[in-house]
Amino acid sequence: MKERVTLTLDSGLLKRIDQNIDGHEIKNRSHAIELLLLKALGDRKPSKALILAGGEDSSLSSAIGELPKCLAPLGERTIIEHAIELFRRFDIKQIIISAGKHLKALKEHLGDGSQLGVTLTYLEEKAPLGTAGPIRQAKHLLTGPFFVSNADDLKEINLLDLFVFHSEHGGLATIALKTVSDPSAYGVANMTGNHIISFMEKPALRNAPSNLVNAGLYIMEPEVVDYIPEGFSVLERDVFPKLARENQLYGYSFSGRWLGVNTIADYELAKKEWASAQ
Repeated sequence: MKERVTLTLDSGLLKRIDQNIDGHEIKNRSHAIELLLLKALGDRKPSKALILAGGEDSSLSSAIGELPKCLAPLGERTIIEHAIELFRRFDIKQIIISAGKHLKALKEHLGDGSQLGVTLTYLEEKAPLGTAGPIRQAKHLLTGPFFVSNADDLKEINLLDLFVFHSEHGGLATIALKTVSDPSAYGVANMTGNHIISFMEKPALRNAPSNLVNAGLYIMEPEVVDYIPEGFSVLERDVFPKLARENQLYGYSFSGRWLGVNTIADYELAKKEWASAQ
């Protein structure tokens, strides 16, 4: 619940605050002040993120050989380094990477994270764990709110605003959602207000309940682990439906750029549009 307050601030300070307003990630002066206050207070702000890098195959093998897709280069950075940099910019510097057969390649390329300004912890998936299993495996490291991200998606999103949204709604999980013209290749959210009531995986365009698709970025509470079965499990199939039935799942729509790198065409587009975002 929000309350209206009146503030008297120095005009120079207001000018500095207004410089943060872009109309998209930070919508207005009130929004900017709220985010700056929350950042300063650090109240329950997540300090950790889990990156899911356990995919076994690479749809980009003709372009990158045996490299895992998340290590495909985009200019001076790889795809996964864009995810790491997104978290670092929002002062999330404890990052866990969950991977299977590509764990060695990731360790060799990323090291301990010090050159990227973060601390990396690696978790080995001795058998494939899907998109939910790694969260259960990492439960001993996740004691407060945390972010989860796919390793091979590119996104521009205000994580602080996502956290504010998540905190205000009080659910166990919030999914970042992106509006697309054709949602048939993605998991599509069926919404009532900000509640996600169900997901439809790769529906025919005419059957899609909305144009809001799962952008592969989540903020979760530690209690989500209780909804994850042992072994291989998938968030969209095994976890999100349970949370939705209990009104514990919310959707946050964002306006920044997003690209799921799933095909050679996606990769070529990423090299054109994201390589300069260093």
